[in-house]
Amino acid sequence: MRSAADRRYRLLVFDWDGTLADSTEVIAEALRGACADVGLPVPDLASARYVIGLGLRDALAHVAPALPPERYPELSDRYRRRFLARDPDIPLFAAARELLDELADAGYLLAVATGKTRIGLDRALATCGLAGRFHATRCADEGRPKPHPEMLLHLMDALGVGPQATLMIGDTTHD
Repeated sequence: MRSAADRRYRLLVFDWDGTLADSTEVIAEALRGACADVGLPVPDLASARYVIGLGLRDALAHVAPALPPERYPELSDRYRRRFLARDPDIPLFAAARELLDELADAGYLLAVATGKTRIGLDRALATCGLAGRFHATRCADEGRPKPHPEMLLHLMDALGVGPQATLMIGDTTHD
């Protein structure tokens, strides 16, 4: 790796689901099952995958466009139940831990910007043993969710790094 002085980027911001954690299928199936549970048309797999990374309200609006907003809590509850039943078994992608260790050892600032809630991210970080690995994290329930840039702006401000030295690493266009 290049020396710290020769690097273009100082801050590497990772998305969580689908980028570091291999959770795409769990999330998509939980969304699809939740729709079935409340009697809604079940979105196809591509539609369910598309919303990963968005805040939950935006995701629900996309997968259940005919659902009145006053019923979002019902759909959200069914999604959470289905997701949480499988959450402890979601692994990191192969070599993700080693990559993060190598980047940290090379002096990069590491952060997470995720569509997860704070409780969800903290649980995931603790489960996979990465609770202390990141210099800062930002979640969808702490401000405007992706694709709005507020999470990135907050992380850059908190870590004192400008946009020209920050790289967002994700798996969807929402990132």
